[in-house]
Amino acid sequence: MFNSLSDRLTDTFDRLRGKGKLTEADITSAMRDIRMALLEADVNFKVVKDFVAATKERCMTAEVLESLTPAQNVVKIVLDELTELLGATESKLVLSSRIPNVIMLVGLQGSGKTTAAAKLAYLLKKQGKSPLLAVADVYRPAAADQLATLGEEIGVPVFRGDGAHPVGIAEGAVREAVDTLRDVVIVDTAGRLQIDEQMMQEAVDIKRAVKPDQVLMVVDAMTGQDIVNVVSTFAERTDFDGVIISKLDGDARGGGALSVRAVTGKPIKFASVGEKPDALEVFSPERMAKRILGMGDVIGIIEKAQEMADAEQMEAAERMLRDGFTMNDMLEQMRAVRKMGGASKILGMLPGGQRALNQMGGAFDEGIFDKNEAMILSMTKEERSRPSIINGQRRARIARGSGVTPADVNALMKQWGEMNKMMGRMRSMANQMSGGKKGKKGKRGKKMRMPGLPNMGGMDMNQLMGGLGGGSGLGGGSDMDLLRQMEQQMKRK
Repeated sequence: MFNSLSDRLTDTFDRLRGKGKLTEADITSAMRDIRMALLEADVNFKVVKDFVAATKERCMTAEVLESLTPAQNVVKIVLDELTELLGATESKLVLSSRIPNVIMLVGLQGSGKTTAAAKLAYLLKKQGKSPLLAVADVYRPAAADQLATLGEEIGVPVFRGDGAHPVGIAEGAVREAVDTLRDVVIVDTAGRLQIDEQMMQEAVDIKRAVKPDQVLMVVDAMTGQDIVNVVSTFAERTDFDGVIISKLDGDARGGGALSVRAVTGKPIKFASVGEKPDALEVFSPERMAKRILGMGDVIGIIEKAQEMADAEQMEAAERMLRDGFTMNDMLEQMRAVRKMGGASKILGMLPGGQRALNQMGGAFDEGIFDKNEAMILSMTKEERSRPSIINGQRRARIARGSGVTPADVNALMKQWGEMNKMMGRMRSMANQMSGGKKGKKGKRGKKMRMPGLPNMGGMDMNQLMGGLGGGSGLGGGSDMDLLRQMEQQMKRK
């Protein structure tokens, strides 16, 4: 996601930090680098021109040039301007009080409308809604079958209206939703390989017939400069309410996505960052700007961890603090990382993580999870519960049973040892914070619950973040302070 752009901008900021005090020439040179980076990322020329002009004007002030940390101020200004370019604040999906609400998706063929419809339905279902998908694309072969398959996968019904006109299908879907008590209808309209009058008129007719509460345009992040003409035409004819950026995870440049908000004035509401049904994220301009600038998305990691947290996991966390870290715990944590999108996705959301991924060749070797899981599953029940009993003879047997070398087993045991030591330190801290001794009324302090973040096959996420944070974004301190503040809030809860 914005890999090349992020690398270029990070290199520019690193050069500024190495200069100490900045001159006007330094600022001018940095702005030239930023301009080239944005243009190479396929951001619209006019958007780049306005962005660089506004950023340079703010950076040229005496407040920046004469400050003790001018480079930090420049990065902060670029972050502010990039956030503003992306929309300043998060734009949520606004639904009316009527039943059913209607959401209409428009866009070019191949932009990812059908998969975006299914992902949006999945997201709304998780929020307690009862969506109905409607196939208003009667031109693309197997379009109805594709949506029906996706609907079955996520447990959402699909209205096909076989043989009907697209307008009739949309109207029929609304009636079907009323009859079956569905509160949201998502209409997947037809796309074309290029903008044409027939497609635009059909979209206008459907909109007039069902009066959607929200019209969302699905835009392929890899469209590049052409995105400007596409979104401008749709904005003029259908007056859509917001944008879903699709395939954002598969584009190394992604500059077209940065142009949408500035060209149309319409907010980006969602971003699709993967192929799975849960890969549709609410678009946050500030958090996306931080990820582009290599600052990571700490809040995003915490949110993903909180989504997975339940009573059983909280009990497991308390047991780990009480009894220590077992191989069963390590296995569960590895599986939790996979559920959160895998190590590559989480690492990419850490400050400096995307650069680290690029140095690894673009992805974290997820195969280490398979190898570690095989070794743990080759252990006996007692060995998983009490890893300390695993001696040399047992390690050799585990290696043979899982098809790895004794050295691999030794590495796994070393990871376990580090995690167990960490649990010991956390247990000691928890005891201190819980009061330790009885108070005047004879009651101990409130028990501290420490859900924490998952680890990567034995590598603690907080340690990993500390290792990567120092040379990225605002120098690592800003995001680390944010993480500590959020951890304190979680403890107080």
